[in-house]
Parts: sequence; structure tokens; C-alpha cells
Amino acid sequence: MQETLSMLYLWLKAGHVIFVIFWMAGLFMLPRYFVYHQEAEPGSAEAARWIDREAKLRKIILTPSLIMVWIFGLATAFSIGAWSQGWLHAKLLFVLGLSGYHGWLVGYAKKLAKGERVLTGKQLRLLNEIPGLAAVVIVILAVVKPF
Repeated sequence: MQETLSMLYLWLKAGHVIFVIFWMAGLFMLPRYFVYHQEAEPGSAEAARWIDREAKLRKIILTPSLIMVWIFGLATAFSIGAWSQGWLHAKLLFVLGLSGYHGWLVGYAKKLAKGERVLTGKQLRLLNEIPGLAAVVIVILAVVKPF
């Protein structure tokens, strides 16, 4: 029985890591797409192509990966009984933050599609650093388990 649980844990963990990679790739790509989109002439064919690219990235990679990250992550936490460990609580806080960032990106993509350009390219480039910084903290919490 213990061997079966160990094997299940490894598969859950592998699935979690795989979808984290996909999700993070999308979180890095979408703000960069926004920069290029904002540089395109409003209403142009190029702007329309960016709207299409952004929608595909969200629908094919970002949102499905977010869902799978949560499913595999929660299943992994359950399989090892990590709910009482402080590092998991902190990790969940940062993952919730990234999930909120994901939601904000989706909302901003919809604004851009309507022609609303609220942020500058520089601001979008700075926002592009958020997933990287969060990833550093999350990986340290999950690997080092400092508390």
C-alpha cells in the first residue's frame, strides 16, 4: 500500500511540475504580447492578430494550465498530508497571488481587445517580472521548506 501511495505521489508531483512550467511560460508570454499589441496601431490588422494570439494563449495554455496546477498541487498536498505545514500555507498564499495576477492579465487582455490602453509598455515590462519573483519564492518554499 505504501508503495502505491509513493508512486501516486510521484505522478501527482510530476503533473504539478509539468503544468507549472506551462502556466509560468504563459504568464511570462502574455504581458510581452501586450507590449507588442500596444505598439500596434489601434484597429489595425496587426492589433487584431495580437488580440487573436492573446486569446489563444489564454484559452489553450494559460487557463487550462492554471486549473491543472491547482488540481495536481492540491492532490499532491493531500497525498503527503502537508496541510499543517507552514511552508505550504505560504506557498498557497503566493500561488493565490499568481492566480489573481492571471485573472488580472485576462481582464487586461479584454480591455486591450476593446482598444483600452491603460498601461504603458514600460509598466507592462515591469509587470512581467511578477511571475519570476513569485516563482523564486514558491520554489524555495516547496524545496527548502523553511518552516
